Amino acid sequence: MPATKLKKTLPSHRILHLNLKSRWFDEIAAGTKLEEYRDFTPYWKTRLADREYDVIEFRNGYAPDARRMRVEFRGVTTKGRGAERQFVVRLGRIVVRPTRRVLSTGR
Repeated sequence: MPATKLKKTLPSHRILHLNLKSRWFDEIAAGTKLEEYRDFTPYWKTRLADREYDVIEFRNGYAPDARRMRVEFRGVTTKGRGAERQFVVRLGRIVVRPTRRVLSTGR
């Protein structure tokens, strides 16, 4: 499988889907960002607390043709207290390299 293609995973794979802005997506793709942070809210608590995933699928935005990549899930911890508390999602190796966004020709 070419590294730029996202292959459908087996049903047994547990995938955490997260959207990112370009800056953070590019840093993860370059290997310089090893943790992703999410606010400690009820929404993120249901998705992250006491949950296990195999991989994280990152999307660069919400467009149907947005760039994507898959990264190994290494677990979740928390940091901070009170209103400053955050989830810390630890990232492993890149499993599927980022896809390239196909630009429309406007036709």
